[in-house]
Amino acid sequence: SIVAEMCRSGALPFTSSIRFSAQFIAMTQVTALIDANNFYASCEQSLDPALIGRPVVVLSNNDGCIVARSAEARALGIAMGTPYFKAKRHLEQHNVVIRSSNYALYADMSQRLMSLLESQVEDLEIYSIDEAFARLSRPSDGSLRPWAQRLRSLARRNLGLPIAIGLGASKGQAKLANRLAKVVPAHAGLFDLGLCPDPDRWLETISIEDVWGIGRKLAHWCRMRGVVNARELRDMPSGYLRAKAGVVGVRLQRELQGHACLPLDLDPSPKQETCVSRSFSQPITSLEELREAVATYVVRAAEKLRKQQQRTAALTVYTRTSPFIPAFYSRAVSTSLDLPSNDTRVLLEAALPLVERIFQPNRPLAKAGVLMQHLQGIDHLQQHLWVPCTEQEQQRRERLMATVDRLNHRYGRGTVQWAACGLDPSWAMRRERLGRAATTRLSDVPEVKA
Repeated sequence: SIVAEMCRSGALPFTSSIRFSAQFIAMTQVTALIDANNFYASCEQSLDPALIGRPVVVLSNNDGCIVARSAEARALGIAMGTPYFKAKRHLEQHNVVIRSSNYALYADMSQRLMSLLESQVEDLEIYSIDEAFARLSRPSDGSLRPWAQRLRSLARRNLGLPIAIGLGASKGQAKLANRLAKVVPAHAGLFDLGLCPDPDRWLETISIEDVWGIGRKLAHWCRMRGVVNARELRDMPSGYLRAKAGVVGVRLQRELQGHACLPLDLDPSPKQETCVSRSFSQPITSLEELREAVATYVVRAAEKLRKQQQRTAALTVYTRTSPFIPAFYSRAVSTSLDLPSNDTRVLLEAALPLVERIFQPNRPLAKAGVLMQHLQGIDHLQQHLWVPCTEQEQQRRERLMATVDRLNHRYGRGTVQWAACGLDPSWAMRRERLGRAATTRLSDVPEVKA
């Protein structure tokens, strides 16, 4: 648009416009959205090559609902979020492979993918477990296709993951380009909206509901006014959109127009809270079972705090029954720590006494959780007059926790466990179709004998 305006004004002769346009494209920076296709299902296929080409679905906690589908499963018309018990017969009829959620595997594969992406781009913002925004500059010829093809080959060869890459002048455009890269087979997992000769034609194929940042209510509002696709949203009067969605809506519109209003978040702010909660595989009614569950969640929350390099100064323990039964019950209790900590022993000592206060007999409890609050970094620690803790003692505790974390990371979670968590609890999350986790559990690494 800048080149065209200069040509119309006479500031740039038409004979020079093509050369100037190429130079302008070459020196511009591009935003890319890179994500793994059908991430959970692709991770399962990566560790078990026998699943490649077969329909695969992954279930949610307690094997409840379908939360991921391979491309082959999508082709069978299997809907996202369908309860497993409703789809079971349909899945068996089509010989669909069913897997329970393997979060340790998915987190590890995500970390490996992000490390690979970070080495291939100038800047990277991790947006979710399976997608990231990246910033890079166009080469002299303006085409990033060779780079994108090489990156897709690296991800497939090193990790066994198929990825899609969308390129645009902003995050909003990159999101649209990424969608076009996945839904149009001819694009082969890559779409560059910046070099597209007719972008309007492609934007018209994306419905308003599929535009990044458009929720259900705003999509309905747009459709009531004749705005049904991404191109019409981009071109509608800004004042009209501002009256409904404010500056956020106008910012989204400018993103679609190619203005980078949302910079990459290269230094995410520290977390303010950390929560660990699970639904039980079956309702529990005893105090001992609730203590074991809360202890298990505290141990996991402490691991997260240490990984985040944070300490907590307060925590909350809560439980509830199913909302679908009569006499719904829910209770939460909080406490503060005199000395902020991420030591598992300290957090267990603070949390377990609260269990008796939230427990109520004869209540079939369906879920419990712990919430770590008032988090602070580990670079400083405000001592307490009535809780003496020498530097040597603090360092000894930190070394102990680091050793436990290393053992559990190398040999699998639960290798070193706390007695308060119990042994083989009956309330543990149901995962009857759990696959291997060869990247995080040594015992799952396949053995080859020659």
